[in-house]
Amino acid sequence: MKLKAYLFLLLAICGLLGNAQISVEKTWVENRVNPSGITDESPRLSWAMASDKRGASQAAYQVRVGLVARKGDSPDWGFYDSGKVESGQSVHVAYVGPELQSGQQYAWQVRVWDQDGRRGRWSPTGYWQMGLLRPETEFRAEWIGPGFAEDTINRPSPYLRKEFTLDKPVRKATAYITAHGMYEARINGKRVGDAYLTPGWTSYDTRLQYQQYDVTDLLQKGKNAAGAILGNGWYRDYLAWGDRRDHYGDDVALLMQVDITYADGTTGSILTDGTWVSSTGPIRNSEIYDGETYDSTEELDGWDQAGYADASWEPVRVGDYAKDNLIATENEPVRKHETFRPAEILTTPEGDVVVDFGQNLVGWVQLRLGGSAGQEVILQHAEVLTKEGNFYTDNLRDADQKATYILDGSPEQVLEPHFTFYGFRYVRVEGFTPTPDNLTAIALYSDMDQTGQFSTSNELLNQLQHNIQWGQRGNFLDVPTDCPQRDERLGWTGDAQAFFRTAAYNFNVNPFFSKWLKDVAADQLDNGSVPFVVPNVLGENSAGSAGWGDVATIIPWESYLLYGDRELLATQYPSMKQWVEYIRSQSTENLWNKGFHFGDWLFYSPDDDRDGRAAITDKYLISQAFYAYSTQLLLKAARVLGNQEDIREYEALLDDVIRAFRREYLTPSGRMVSGTQTAYVLALQFDLLPEDLRKQAADRLVENIQSYGYHLTTGFLGTPYLAHVLSRFGHTDIAYRLLMQKSYPSWLYPVTQGATTIWERWDGIKPDGTFQTPSMNSYNHYAYGAIGDWMYQQIGGIQALAEGPGYKKFRIAVSPGAGLTRAEANLDTYYGTIRSAWAFEGDTFSHQVLVPVNTTAEIVLPYGAYDAIREGGRHLDRADGLRRLDDRDGKVRLVLAPGTYSFSVAVERSAQEAGGFAGTYRFTSGFSYEIEVESLEGGNLRMVTSENSAVYRPDPTDPLLYIDTDEPSNTVRFVANEAGEIEGLQFNYGSQRFEAQKL
Repeated sequence: MKLKAYLFLLLAICGLLGNAQISVEKTWVENRVNPSGITDESPRLSWAMASDKRGASQAAYQVRVGLVARKGDSPDWGFYDSGKVESGQSVHVAYVGPELQSGQQYAWQVRVWDQDGRRGRWSPTGYWQMGLLRPETEFRAEWIGPGFAEDTINRPSPYLRKEFTLDKPVRKATAYITAHGMYEARINGKRVGDAYLTPGWTSYDTRLQYQQYDVTDLLQKGKNAAGAILGNGWYRDYLAWGDRRDHYGDDVALLMQVDITYADGTTGSILTDGTWVSSTGPIRNSEIYDGETYDSTEELDGWDQAGYADASWEPVRVGDYAKDNLIATENEPVRKHETFRPAEILTTPEGDVVVDFGQNLVGWVQLRLGGSAGQEVILQHAEVLTKEGNFYTDNLRDADQKATYILDGSPEQVLEPHFTFYGFRYVRVEGFTPTPDNLTAIALYSDMDQTGQFSTSNELLNQLQHNIQWGQRGNFLDVPTDCPQRDERLGWTGDAQAFFRTAAYNFNVNPFFSKWLKDVAADQLDNGSVPFVVPNVLGENSAGSAGWGDVATIIPWESYLLYGDRELLATQYPSMKQWVEYIRSQSTENLWNKGFHFGDWLFYSPDDDRDGRAAITDKYLISQAFYAYSTQLLLKAARVLGNQEDIREYEALLDDVIRAFRREYLTPSGRMVSGTQTAYVLALQFDLLPEDLRKQAADRLVENIQSYGYHLTTGFLGTPYLAHVLSRFGHTDIAYRLLMQKSYPSWLYPVTQGATTIWERWDGIKPDGTFQTPSMNSYNHYAYGAIGDWMYQQIGGIQALAEGPGYKKFRIAVSPGAGLTRAEANLDTYYGTIRSAWAFEGDTFSHQVLVPVNTTAEIVLPYGAYDAIREGGRHLDRADGLRRLDDRDGKVRLVLAPGTYSFSVAVERSAQEAGGFAGTYRFTSGFSYEIEVESLEGGNLRMVTSENSAVYRPDPTDPLLYIDTDEPSNTVRFVANEAGEIEGLQFNYGSQRFEAQKL
């Protein structure tokens, strides 16, 4: 009997271990973690799994949903149970249980069965709370605004308040709040929530967000007080250039409703209505561009608590404003994030006291300071200093970017703005002598989950990645703005579409762009034209440019590709179609050669180009290329959505558009009418050339790049695709050459100049230290950061596949080069984390890969024959979880099941260094000309001077020595620094030696 009991216990333990092999690690509801304000009556549930066994996949799942009486209570799991559902779907699984109710909080869990029938444990409990499903009727509160006559010049922020008594203990309370303008709500002396700049920026006329908060812990039995401060915000602030104000109205107003469930089960509400009162307080002025003025001597101590003497306050004005435009918040709110202490406090040559925070960021400075009553302190914000070291604000144009505080005499005050934000690295201080303890910079941006990590052995590339991510943080402040500092800060559509792929690697931008794309559709003109900026504050005449309006097709498709979000694609499909039809209406025989277009915005053009190489691309060539591309994407969307009539319609249209492009802009020999980098890049990226003319076009592109000394000349529309086209047509070495280029124009040039974000212009600060034109010269402008997409895809190797959207199926294909000795990319998806990390260690190339549960990966191994590659030290034939796909172009391709893999293969040192030596070198002795070093297949190098050229092979015993294949007495020894980066060379010509420095 004891033996049987022991065996039974052993079998039970083994069974538990088997069941534990697959587990749910993370859950989402409508692409967010534990969200509130869900208004989809069939919200989509997603979960990511982990397993300690290769090949793990989901064969079935079970979802259960419970009711939650109040935050922190145990759920009542009797509400819904799906039972076991035979399905492998784990992303965007629609809830199909009982009807959901407005305001109700739900808990949910999921457990899964793997491919062998083993059941996992229940996931950690996730939550969601429903918003108001019918806000136009369920919002019983009234719109209220200040009852006093406003100062229409300075517009001090109105303060609104109401006292009320609760005669029973509160079990649960939910606040629903929105405003015309911005609001900060308070209950019983405490701030409601941790979101800032609420209710955010949308196309207010048709889409005004409300926020939803659990305020149970803020209420108490007995006397209570609720209040709110209002700011002008995007609703009625100055926006864009010139005297543009009151875009959506000239009022500020509050709509607030607190729904309460008492401990005895009864309910009640606190509503904004005519019983509230209003006054002004210490916020004397607050504008997005100019900043905020706060007079502490006007502080209203206790105004947001019960018992405050408000007899002098004016009754509020009740407004008859619409509620049919109210929507729940669909994306993450703006929150506080990183903080920065002063890196340096300096006195400029002009005598200004300036604080350097070491990072260009968006947010504000929190001030801790004591002083005399009435003392005025001014903080002015800027991005850069002049070459002489003086404070520079010319590029801000009409934006003052100031924070002005009047102290009240307290020994220490903690002060920060409320309804504005600043783009800055430097702060000029007036009115006191700062110390590091006085000032803390706080970053503000939409609270997106960071999903991507990328690093290499090259610190300049790592800094470039840092700059790309901080450019995104600073400009993803509820809408994707172009810049965060000057008098603009608008949602430029061209910038957003160019950067979207990179953005989606760095952060989960699915909710962020889902919200913004609905504003794109809302602001789309009746004729289908898409505005230059969204929300549109520039008017109906500012719409219809190629590459800008194409945001309507590009982001919906790419969002589907990267997140698998079919619902978003279906939602945006009418907008996609309207944009393509607008283009068709503007075309003659499907040639779009009319109207205003920005063209390849901010492309590089040499100052004195007399040989016809100027990088000016015909704007109508660009418009026709994007006509074709948008039609392609609309056609792809139609196929996914099964719109058969549209498939036939747009297949025929696409053929016509491509024929028109070739007829107008391509010679029979394959030369483009505009011979620029952008022209060839767009034609190749969008498949506009006949197959037999594509290789020569790619070669012409390379020749153009070489003619500019291996520099790019592309602007906002050509840059995102440049490196991708080069890699696609076998010129990854040239793509690396461009990426590693340090002189202007290049991605690394700003890095060498100390940039901490991406610049608007390639030469925002010129090599001589002077500035580009201040009328358009932002130092935080993410568009050129689109190279991050190529870095993740080619260096990190993580590539999405259309046949498995949302990374259900994906490819790992790294392209080592430029002397990099290691690189790592990680990407968190709805299926789990994808990891790709490679390194050269001695004579071995290793590659670590993580494939999430419930996905499949194709891997392309860059080195070695099938029989030479090892996985976990084993021959590939003996490794589990993988199968051979094919061998093409000298590379082994495998299909990987979920799991962790470790590949290794012996490589020649020359393979490690290929491309690392390439570049331009200037002789410091002997010769007056330069030498170009180009990498060739097999690890050879070509040395090119104005006199001759020769091929050099690597010395197998010395990785830094290369030998002339025709004249072995001629050698080149490269000089590397401690980080392994090539800095120069020694050219040995017979018995003579010359030295050159790498540019």
